[in-house]
Order: sequence, then structure tokens, then C-alpha cells
Amino acid sequence: MGEMTAEEEGSERDRTWMAEAIAEARRAEALGEVPVGAVIVREEEVIARGHNLTHTTDDPSGHAEMVAIRRAADALGHWRLLDCTLYVTLEPCAMCAGAIVLSRIPRLVFAAHDPKAGMCGSLENLVQDPRLNHRVELTTGVLGAEAGDMLRDFFRRRRAARARTAEDAQR
Repeated sequence: MGEMTAEEEGSERDRTWMAEAIAEARRAEALGEVPVGAVIVREEEVIARGHNLTHTTDDPSGHAEMVAIRRAADALGHWRLLDCTLYVTLEPCAMCAGAIVLSRIPRLVFAAHDPKAGMCGSLENLVQDPRLNHRVELTTGVLGAEAGDMLRDFFRRRRAARARTAEDAQR
């Protein structure tokens, strides 16, 4: 444990569960949220799902990972999410990486890297920091192109809408 593996394709199992996380990201997008989705799997069963809800709930902690972690803890009746794998479509930020460590999730699989805020290898690697009492096995890049394209398309549409609004205001 503690080793990072970069797998562009991932295992068949990882691709299957990541597809579930991508479906959650599409639910976020349908709400106008940034399309990030997460699922937590234990013993080949999804025990919790989450997607971004920050705007919907006006909650800065409403990230997909946080929603899924809260739901998983509720489902298991315990804050330690042992024997679980978290699948998420975007590399977790500092808040989410901290929650992953604190909840003792043993394995994290994410799709797209986040060079601006990612704390699981991009800016830092909080989930594998040897100074902490728990380190997470990490697999990256599973369905990364699909998740990355979804995010890029979302922000491209958002920028275009803002530009149209600015043009309309100038008329």
C-alpha cells in the first residue's frame, strides 16, 4: 500500500466503477454543478454515491467525495470506511484528500488530474504523505479522457454563456 500506479486504462473492474462515478458527474452537470461524481465501493457493491452539490446546497464542502463519504459512513454506521474504494472523476482537492485520509479509505481511484487544485499527486500528495498515520493506495487516469473532456466541455460552455451575457449587457 502507499504506491501510486498510473493506469490509463485501469482494470475492467475500475473502469466499471468509474463509469458509475461518471454517471454521478452527469447528475451534477444536470443541476448546473461542476460535473464531478464519486462512488464508494465495498465488496463489489456501491455503498454510497455523490456528486457536486456546492451551488445547489450553498455548502462549500458539498464536493462529490465529501457527499459520498458522508453517505458511506451513514450506510456503514461508522466513520472508518475500511475495505472501501473511492472512485472519483477528478483528483481530490485538499479538503477531500484530508477527508479520505481521516476516513481511512484504503484505496482511491481517480480519472482526471487537477493541476490547479489536485492534492493526490498534482500539487502535493496528501493521501500518501508519510507523516500521516494513514496512506492511501492510489490509481490514476481511469477513464481520464472521458472525465476530462466532460469538465473541459462544461467550462467551455460556461465561458461562452458568460461572454454572451457580457455582449448582451453592452447592447
